[in-house]
Amino acid sequence: MGAHRWQARDPIERVLEWLLIEWPADEAKPVKYWLGQLGSRPPGIRHFVKIARARWRVELDYRELKDELGLDHFEGRQWLGWYHHVTLVSIAYAFLRSEQLRTKKNSWYDLASSAQESAEGAD
Repeated sequence: MGAHRWQARDPIERVLEWLLIEWPADEAKPVKYWLGQLGSRPPGIRHFVKIARARWRVELDYRELKDELGLDHFEGRQWLGWYHHVTLVSIAYAFLRSEQLRTKKNSWYDLASSAQESAEGAD
C-alpha cells in the first residue's frame, strides 16, 4: 500500500514527536532546535535536554577522531581494511579518553590508591 495509503482512507499511524527550543533570555529569537521521536511516553524535560546535548558530544568526539587520530586518512578499497582502521582508531581514542579522565583531579579513578597498591606490591 505504501505511499498510496491515503486513498484507502485508513487512519495513518502517527509518531509522537517532541520539539525542544533553546531561547536564551538575552536573544531576540531562538538559537537552537531539537526534534525527537522518543516513544509514546513523555521523557521529561531534563531527560530530553540531556539527550539533545549528547549530540554535541558525539560531534565533538567525531571531529577529534578525524583531526587528532586520522579517522579520515584511510585510503584503502576493501571493507576489512577500513573496518580494521576504524577499530584501531576507536580503541586509541578510548585509551586516550580514559587516560585523560584518569589524570583529572576529581575523576572516579583514584590515582593515589593505585600508586599505593603498586608500591605495596613491589615490597
